[in-house]
Amino acid sequence: MPKISSKGEVMPSSPIRKLVPFAEAAKKRGVKVYHLNIGQPDIPTPEVMINALKNYDEKVIAYSHSAGYESFRKVIVDYYKGLDINITVDDIIVTEGASEAIMFAMNACMDPGDEIIIPEPFYANYNGFAITTGVKVVPIVSHIEDGFALPPISEFEKVITPRTKAIMICNPNNPTGYLYSEEELETLRQIALKYDLFIFADEVYREFCYDGAKHFSVMHLKGLENNVVLFDSVSKRYSACGFRVGCLISKNKDVIKTAMKFAQARLSPPTFGQVASEASQYVPKEYFIDVIKEYDARRTVIYEEINKMKGALCPKPRGAFYIVAKLPVDDSDVFAKWLLEDFNYNGETVMVAPATGFYSTKGSGKNEVRISYVLNVDDLKKAMICLREALKVYPGRTI
Repeated sequence: MPKISSKGEVMPSSPIRKLVPFAEAAKKRGVKVYHLNIGQPDIPTPEVMINALKNYDEKVIAYSHSAGYESFRKVIVDYYKGLDINITVDDIIVTEGASEAIMFAMNACMDPGDEIIIPEPFYANYNGFAITTGVKVVPIVSHIEDGFALPPISEFEKVITPRTKAIMICNPNNPTGYLYSEEELETLRQIALKYDLFIFADEVYREFCYDGAKHFSVMHLKGLENNVVLFDSVSKRYSACGFRVGCLISKNKDVIKTAMKFAQARLSPPTFGQVASEASQYVPKEYFIDVIKEYDARRTVIYEEINKMKGALCPKPRGAFYIVAKLPVDDSDVFAKWLLEDFNYNGETVMVAPATGFYSTKGSGKNEVRISYVLNVDDLKKAMICLREALKVYPGRTI
C-alpha cells in the first residue's frame, strides 16, 4: 500500500475537535455536554448580513476577483479608517477565513525551513499552518503566573537565528485572552527593525476588550510599514464563522504581489461569504455594545468560579473570549477524555480543550485547559458546577 507523506504523519489533530467522538458518545448515553472547547459564538449573526444572502439575486454564481470583490475591500478600508488605520483596496487580499491568510503569508514571506517565533501557548492551528507550508515554529514561553504577558526582548533574542524570518502574535490572544499593551508591541517593533523581521499579527478578536481596555494594533506602530502582515476575519466579530471570510493586509507591495500568486492559484474567496460580509457596514454600533456586555458577564462567571476551585488558577482575561486555566490534574488530555467517558454530575458534564495542543514545546500544558466562554451565563454556571464536582473525584487529581 502506498505510504502517506511524512508531512501528513506529523500534522497535529485539532486539540479542540479530537474529543468530538467522546462527546457524541456521551450524548447518546443521555448525558448533557456543555461545550467549552470550541470558539463558536452563540451570539446571533447580524440580521442585515443574513438578509444580504436572502436578497442575493444574481443568475450566475461566478468567481470574484482573486483578491476579493473590490466593493467588499472598500468596506474593509472604511472599517479600518474608523480605527485610524489608513489602507487601500490594493493592500488587501480577501481570504477563506484568517486561516488561509496566514498560510498565504507564510508561503509569501518564508521558505521551507525558515523560522517563526511565537509566544506560547498559541492558537493550535498555527502549528498546522507551519507544517503545511514547511515553516518551523520556534516557541518562547509566556507564563500563567504573570497572565501570559509578552516575554521580554531577551527571550526573543535567545532564539533568533539566521533563519528567523517572522514573529507571530495574536492580539487579543487565543487561547489566553491576554491583551497586549502598546508598550509590549513597541518591544516587537524594536526587535523587527533590529533583525529585519516580519511581524505577523492575528487581530481577529480586536472588538472584544474588557475593563475599559483599548486595543492597540500593530498597524499603529511607526516605521513598520514593510514589516507588518495583518490577519483579520468576520468569523468572531460578527458571529459568522461559517461564512469563511477573512483577509490579509499589508502595505508591503512585494508581500501583496507574492501572496496574490497563491490567491490566484486557489481562484477566489467564497462568493456568498463576501456578499454577507460586505453588508457588515450596516451593522449598528449598538450591536457591539450589547455583545461586549454579554461576554463580559460570561468572563466574570468563568474567572470567579475557577479561582474558587481548590488548586485551580485562572488569570483574568482582558480580551477575546477564552481563558487558559491551571487545574489540579495530572494530565489535561486524560482529564478531558475522562470528563466525557466516565463522569457526569446529575446527568451533565463539560467538554474542555486540553492546553497541550496550544503549545509547541512537548510536555507543556499538561495541567492546563482552554475554556471558551461562548455559552450563556446560566449554562456557564452549570458547567462550572460540573467542573468543580469533577475535580473533587477525578482519579488523577493532584491535591
